[in-house]
Amino acid sequence: MTTNALLFKNYSYRDDPNVTDFDDSRPIIVFDGECALCSAFIQFVVRHDKSEEFQFTTGQSNLGQALFQHYDLDTVNFETNLLISKGRAYAKMSAFSQTTSLLPYPAKFLSLAKYLPSPMDNWLYDLIARNRYRLFGRADSCLLPDSNLKKRLIE
Repeated sequence: MTTNALLFKNYSYRDDPNVTDFDDSRPIIVFDGECALCSAFIQFVVRHDKSEEFQFTTGQSNLGQALFQHYDLDTVNFETNLLISKGRAYAKMSAFSQTTSLLPYPAKFLSLAKYLPSPMDNWLYDLIARNRYRLFGRADSCLLPDSNLKKRLIE
């Protein structure tokens, strides 16, 4: 599985007939809607994204499935969030640090995670991802969005 953001071709999803058109003028985060940690991260982004730049979709949605499949990511276990910003896809720790870099301070400080040395960054991300349900729980259903998230959620 390829997860290094530098290996993802920019805007390649536009040429994939399985990926439905979506507004890619704003960053979109694809996340596991059944993961309590992932949902908490999305709520964190919503709280700090005062200009409402980010859009969201779950990995369980048609768009999420198509994007995960396009980037050769697991379409069942969702062991990474996927960020697409300016046509570029980011996964694992790159997705986390790039997402937080687009938020205002003080949340932007979390983007310092990009300075974790490789491969330690993805090892740490994978460790948390593999144990996320055990450590943080699993929802019986996808995240129920509040009104602020609902208007930015692509289903």
